[in-house]
Amino acid sequence: MRKDPAKSSGAIYAKLFKRYAPFLSDSSPLKSPVKNLKIVDSTTISLFSDILKGVGRNPLNGKKKGGIKMHTMINALEDVPCLVRFSSAATHDHTFLKELNLEKDSFVVFDKAYNDYLQYLEWTLNDIYFVTRQKDNAVYKSIKEFDLADKTSNAVLKDELILVEKDTKSIQIRRVAYWDAEKEKVYEFITNNVEISPDQVADIYKHRWQIETMFKRLKQNFPLKYFLGDNQNAIEIQIWSALIVQLILLVIQRKVKRKWAYSNMVSVIRFYLMTYINLFKFLENPHKKWSELTSKPPDIQLKLFE
Repeated sequence: MRKDPAKSSGAIYAKLFKRYAPFLSDSSPLKSPVKNLKIVDSTTISLFSDILKGVGRNPLNGKKKGGIKMHTMINALEDVPCLVRFSSAATHDHTFLKELNLEKDSFVVFDKAYNDYLQYLEWTLNDIYFVTRQKDNAVYKSIKEFDLADKTSNAVLKDELILVEKDTKSIQIRRVAYWDAEKEKVYEFITNNVEISPDQVADIYKHRWQIETMFKRLKQNFPLKYFLGDNQNAIEIQIWSALIVQLILLVIQRKVKRKWAYSNMVSVIRFYLMTYINLFKFLENPHKKWSELTSKPPDIQLKLFE
């Protein structure tokens, strides 16, 4: 049977993630408003050849570029993907929700592009909670308005229970209207959890931007603009390779006691990549004598992660 190199690369990433996920959670400088918070989003990587169907209409002049969409879920404390799926850029985001394997009492946050009321109902029946924004064209009926407690901030404008009809099914969802003073904008959040405060609902959604930061870190430090192959398999292998390196370097960043900005550390490591030095000694003290950084023979360097 012919092996799929892209799947093999994904399997390597999954094995590394399983090994280092507990360390990344325990050493995380990040904070989560709730336990077991997952963040879901996708990013599109443009392709100059029409390998995968691009999103949107064809341009009047020239040919529409292809694009590969990377659907991703991260744990708020780990800050690296725990689930990745690839599709064409034209694939609707909400289809990815069916891929999620979420534990009971866990939370998942995503933007309104993932709107799927039937999936919300299934999660509610299985004690899995979500937070997202309400779509602008949402049709609903208000059935109960909650009192705003004294501990609730003045930013909370409304906290209510609404009823949504979808495919002959009735779905009760909590709706929170929240005023963002910084952006001078009202945000309308929906969730199936009625226990947390409305301020927590808004705080959970704010953590959604963490995955945007992860995408930015990936694209800035491991440019995914030029690909070595011109087929889907080659492109996926290159993206998996970037994800593997990102994971390993994040582990290194958190293991080293000296504080490094991620991009600075990547630049330094890239510069000395072909030299035989003890990486951890170097990152702890870059000003050490070169002879002290190369005190161990090269074959020992391969055992630093064991």
